[in-house]
Amino acid sequence: MSEATGIELIGDEDLAYLRSRTAFVAGAGMALDDSYRLAHLPLIDPAHPRAIARKDGTHYDNGRHPPIYSLVVPTLGLQEAPAYQELERELRASPFAGKIAWDIVSRRQAKLHATVCSSLSVGAPPVIDPAALDALSRIGPVAMELRGLFSGNVNRGRLYLRLYPERRDGQNMLHLLQRALGRPTSDLYVVGIWNLSDDLDVAETAALAGLIERWWDRPILRFTADSLWLMGASDDLVLDSQIVETLSLA
Repeated sequence: MSEATGIELIGDEDLAYLRSRTAFVAGAGMALDDSYRLAHLPLIDPAHPRAIARKDGTHYDNGRHPPIYSLVVPTLGLQEAPAYQELERELRASPFAGKIAWDIVSRRQAKLHATVCSSLSVGAPPVIDPAALDALSRIGPVAMELRGLFSGNVNRGRLYLRLYPERRDGQNMLHLLQRALGRPTSDLYVVGIWNLSDDLDVAETAALAGLIERWWDRPILRFTADSLWLMGASDDLVLDSQIVETLSLA
């Protein structure tokens, strides 16, 4: 639990970050997993020998798929936060800095977000029920805090910041947003920022594990979300994306 400026935040004990983190093994490297090699690596380096262009039973074709529409929390102003700049300096000075796709980081800066309701529709934007829009507006702005650094046990190769939402009247406020849209609740809200272009060796993996440990409880940015984006994208890095609608929480 974290408290500041009179606002309580949901803590790790009620979220999925601890059980969903990468399990680093001492003396071992970190290989990009199959989900990352299918959904992310073809967008970063389509000629990479470990990139998976297509896989039976999935809709990926060199990292692209039919447009998928989701509701997300924008994290505007993140790059100006002093803690974010400090973390990025550490990443740039790390032994694995040369394996971070920095061009992808710069291309995505205006689109950084945490997903609240994924896959609302495929192919065409969903029609949001007026009652749901009214319910969202009555919830009001929601306080949140970003902390870092995070590497998960799925899409291993992508590095994130973790979002901690406000607890109000004992409730996770993101759960209220999800229920307002008739969606199941979730307990993991990450902002994907950095992507690796290759496996990490033993020394690089140890450096990453150390960075994650040092930055786990470090606040990056505290902000209040007063709106959500309805975002459509044809790839999981939202390189080809559009903000279809802005939904107010005010």
